[in-house]
Amino acid sequence: MKKYLFFQKGSGISPYIWAVFSILPFYFIFQSSSTPEIIVGITLTIIFFIALRFAFISKRWPVYLWTSILIAISITMTLLFQFIYFAFYIAYYNGNIKNRIAFLTLYIIHLVCTTISINYNVVIQDPLFLKQLPFIIIIWISVILLPFNIYNKKKQGQLEEQLEYANKRISDLVKQEERQRIARDLHDTLGQKLSLIGLKSDLARKIIYKDPEQAKSELKDVQQTARTALNEVRKMVSQMRGIRIKEELIRIEQILKAAEINFILNHENNLSNVSLFLENLLSMCLKEAVTNVVKHSQAKTCWIDIEQTDKDICIKVKDDGISMDENYDLSNGSGLLGIRERLDFVNGSLDIYSSNGTTLIMKVQKIIMETDREGIK
Repeated sequence: MKKYLFFQKGSGISPYIWAVFSILPFYFIFQSSSTPEIIVGITLTIIFFIALRFAFISKRWPVYLWTSILIAISITMTLLFQFIYFAFYIAYYNGNIKNRIAFLTLYIIHLVCTTISINYNVVIQDPLFLKQLPFIIIIWISVILLPFNIYNKKKQGQLEEQLEYANKRISDLVKQEERQRIARDLHDTLGQKLSLIGLKSDLARKIIYKDPEQAKSELKDVQQTARTALNEVRKMVSQMRGIRIKEELIRIEQILKAAEINFILNHENNLSNVSLFLENLLSMCLKEAVTNVVKHSQAKTCWIDIEQTDKDICIKVKDDGISMDENYDLSNGSGLLGIRERLDFVNGSLDIYSSNGTTLIMKVQKIIMETDREGIK
């Protein structure tokens, strides 16, 4: 059995507060002893709620029309029956206007008209109006603050929706780029090898009776090519699974040791709240930077510094070898272009400094680390 909820789920008690406000004008109307005034008050109240409904569903110029009617009725009710509370409805509605110019225009008009009607009743010293002065002050403050509060919440909601849409687009682009990369890797890795296997197999079939020794040699090449292709596929699959920076550092240490370059890890913070995608991307950048040190720097020592802060992840790779020109053309095949392209993909940055060697500084901003948790797999 479902429990009966007195308050609507998600809306709290607000519908009941509005219901009380909707009944309240009739109390003030029936304070009047004049029958024509009572009829006018009831009529204005009905017209107000009808106009409010049309105002919420209207767009463009009808917004000004219906809001003007609402303000006119609110002022009339204030002057005739000392009922100021329709101003609260209008303030709430103004905050839901999406167009900024319309919002500001109607906000100013409503605030000015409400202020004038309040001051008028204060000047004439109406007893009924003065009795509810504390509530009137609250309504006047609401007229000032409530529209901006609601308007800003609506804007924030729109921005959050746009951000969520942008994150989904980034996720789709990442998946698309990954599919294209896999397609390129498969074509480059297996395409050539399988073509070679096919050609050599055909050749061995044709010469197997004419020249058995040559056929055996061709079949050995087929066997070796198949093994090479299998190893490359395994390597590619391993890369697809993703490499953590901690695993990459072990490989880097082995590479530098083989190249007789001292390896110094200044300090390594365990990365937290970082997706496998981003960590794999940084691992590839780090590997490319170290490969560049081994191939081109002629260095004796390589320093690596990995640091995560509240704002970003920063990886520094420094060597004491040949200094690189800071205006160096990245398209010359040193691997730096690939690093920059990968970092640009996640709005990261690559800085190069040349002083007693070369220093590469790779950074990825915190906002990328947060958004890629859900969108990027």
